[in-house]
Amino acid sequence: MSDQNNKRLIYKVSINTILVNLILTVIKLLAGIFGCSVAMISDAIHSGSDVLSTIVVMIGVKVSNKKADKNHPYGYEKFECVASLVLSLMLFCTAASIGYCGIKVIIEIINGKEFMPHNITIWTAAISIVVKEWMYHYTIIVARRVDSVALYADAWHHRSDALSSIGALVGIIGSKIFIPILDPIASLVICGLIIKVSYDILMTSLRRMIDTSAPEIVEEEIMEIIKRHKDIENIDMLKTRLFGNRIYVDIEVRIDKNMSFSSAHALVHKLHDEIEKDNKLVKHCMIHANPTE
Repeated sequence: MSDQNNKRLIYKVSINTILVNLILTVIKLLAGIFGCSVAMISDAIHSGSDVLSTIVVMIGVKVSNKKADKNHPYGYEKFECVASLVLSLMLFCTAASIGYCGIKVIIEIINGKEFMPHNITIWTAAISIVVKEWMYHYTIIVARRVDSVALYADAWHHRSDALSSIGALVGIIGSKIFIPILDPIASLVICGLIIKVSYDILMTSLRRMIDTSAPEIVEEEIMEIIKRHKDIENIDMLKTRLFGNRIYVDIEVRIDKNMSFSSAHALVHKLHDEIEKDNKLVKHCMIHANPTE
């Protein structure tokens, strides 16, 4: 699939995500307010943050797909990681807000204030769980197909929202059976889940920004391609590094010192093309030939 087709697919998923999240946010917020449930209001805030996160993803993908220029000769792929870092920060701030509200309500309940969620909040939470879990699977399939770290992060944002709705449902049901403190406790559970997702997204983005090597299986596949060439006597060096969602490869191979320059060039050029053709994520492969001593 071409980069242009990937971009269109990501935008399609993102637009669908924004529309669904906007509807869910309004429904859950109204249910939380009129149904007297702090857990549902927290869940609505989480869904609202999904809208902002998807917009961040769209901006990140748009910029990361820009062609290399004079000031950025290696391209803009890492900007998608920057978008994921922003998304991680947004998730953490969302979690902090939810946690604060939950603690505040727990204190109020301890001081004698009564909370009793209405039945509408139970149905709203159940619908949210089904819809958000579907959105997770819908988004993660596309994220894996196009290998987008930002879209992958957005998919897990959907999963965290589904989990938060489960927490809200448990808390609401608990409150309905005369344990009112379970509703705000559920919001604290939601807070913890979001922080965990935020941390995972942060670490994934950082690994792709600090030149972490490609997965071991990728390097093994490259070595197998090199070993198929009998004129290559040894692999002196193989280095890989992640650049956003793409891979850079640096290789040094040892060849017979008596091989002509044109033959050595043809061999290295053929190897270069085979490696880039075998793995579409390899953006550039640099190969240096060392003569035998």
